[in-house]
Amino acid sequence: MNRRSFFSTAALGLSAIALPRARAATTAPKALVFDTFGTVVDWRGSIAAEGAEWGKAKGLTIDWAHFADRWRAGYGPSMEKVRKGQLPWTKLDDLHRMVLEELLTEFKITGLSEDEKIHWNRVWHRLKPWPDSVAGLTRLKKKFTITPLSNGNVGLLTDMGKFAGLPWDAILSAELTHHYKPDREVYLGAAEILGLKPGETMMAAAHAGDLKAAKALGLQTGFIYRPNEYGPGGRADKASPGDFDIVSDSITDLATKLGA
Repeated sequence: MNRRSFFSTAALGLSAIALPRARAATTAPKALVFDTFGTVVDWRGSIAAEGAEWGKAKGLTIDWAHFADRWRAGYGPSMEKVRKGQLPWTKLDDLHRMVLEELLTEFKITGLSEDEKIHWNRVWHRLKPWPDSVAGLTRLKKKFTITPLSNGNVGLLTDMGKFAGLPWDAILSAELTHHYKPDREVYLGAAEILGLKPGETMMAAAHAGDLKAAKALGLQTGFIYRPNEYGPGGRADKASPGDFDIVSDSITDLATKLGA
């Protein structure tokens, strides 16, 4: 990896962490770390709804669901530029703003003030939770340490948690290691920060790629099916029993399967 961590590798002790061998048996995790966008909150529906309201006030006729999809589509490529060293470490708020500037041109949105652009870019701080998220996290919190482990920056995730009422115990973010998932530093760094072994930590996500990366590093994995993340007929990931340590259809279902 060619991006330097926020904490030095020595400080986190990551250089001393060898890739764990496969676990002989799954034991209950001590902490659950959650992907957020799409797993805990509905980014597409939230942006489309706020965009429709905002666009009406501005006299804009736009397919806001498509706008949200295009914004999200810029997420991966912008992070890849950071990962490859084409950009210095750049937090997600700033990557979102770079993509937004391109979208304003693409969708022919003109005449916005800087304050309006800042407010609209921060829509990612105001995403609404899926209906089961708060209840499921509240149950899990009684038994486990729960925290996001997202590519969102700390300020973004903090605002999102307050807006959506998410009962996190802490805020963990890719920003803390200056690496983006699926870089190994993010997953191993989260376990290290929590004072846990990778196998004592469960990555929970609606995205198979995120979970496969965590699994390869020895973390436990919990899949949460979000069929509506990309809207009707979208490309939501699916999983079968055995693909991951737990396969669930909601965070409340995950809590039930973990005995919470």
